[in-house]
Amino acid sequence: MESPFKPNILNGKVALLTGGGSGIGYEISSQFGQHGACVAIMGRRKSVLDSAVASLRSLGIQAVGFEGDVRKQEDAKKVVESTIKHFGKLDILVNAAAGNFLVSAEDLSPNGFRTVMDIDSVGTFTMCREALKYLKKGAPGRTSSSGGSILNISATLHYTASFYQIHVSAAKAAVDALTRNLALEWGTDYDIRVNGIAPGPIGDTAGMSKLGPDEIKNSSRKEMPLYKLGEKWDIAVAALYLTSEAGKYVNGTTLVVDGGLWLSRPRPLPKEAVKQLSRTVEKRSRAAPVGVPTSKL
Repeated sequence: MESPFKPNILNGKVALLTGGGSGIGYEISSQFGQHGACVAIMGRRKSVLDSAVASLRSLGIQAVGFEGDVRKQEDAKKVVESTIKHFGKLDILVNAAAGNFLVSAEDLSPNGFRTVMDIDSVGTFTMCREALKYLKKGAPGRTSSSGGSILNISATLHYTASFYQIHVSAAKAAVDALTRNLALEWGTDYDIRVNGIAPGPIGDTAGMSKLGPDEIKNSSRKEMPLYKLGEKWDIAVAALYLTSEAGKYVNGTTLVVDGGLWLSRPRPLPKEAVKQLSRTVEKRSRAAPVGVPTSKL
């Protein structure tokens, strides 16, 4: 799809993305690169990193991959410093690494719960902490008078509640809290903007392929206000907005990009039944004697 943004909107920027080698993370990496940014991606699997970097470079993007696990502070520190060594600075950090699987609460082990919390929430904090000294206003290599930008990929699961997703709901609730608190503290102290994106169901992603059979996806699609799955492009363009000058006054916000799904619920009555009921009530109201409540008729 054609981008609504100018192709140079991220010219001169350096972005580091965890989970940037596949899925939504890769699409953000690609769009950042196609809009002028140099891109570093971090992941645990070398084969995935190598393939992603080769694909990005085939698009003319300056890209590099670094192996690392966001759960390990030494890896986070190494990858951030490697990015600085390779590109000379850091302007944007995107935390897209995540863990997920379907499991009922009683069947989820404490270790399974901890693993997702460590990847999503602890990993996000660790990467932010290690990147801070390079993102803050006046950091070495920064020519801009302002600080950099952090983008955390979240979800909407915890806005209400979700079956078989208690671990991810808890982790993403923590990510949203991190986003708000860092936006307050680091926005005040260092002029760093911290925002998030909460994607809805996105087609052609690993998450969609493993989180449920097709009949579940199709049934949920019927309850979506826009009646369709999102695309990775939708999330990447939202990321462009939040990390570019277009979003320079947006801080501490998690932007929901889900077609309105988190608002949806099954209809209590079909639309035609509601119309018929409304007509019946209106007729009863008109027929009621003056001064007599319709409830008493």
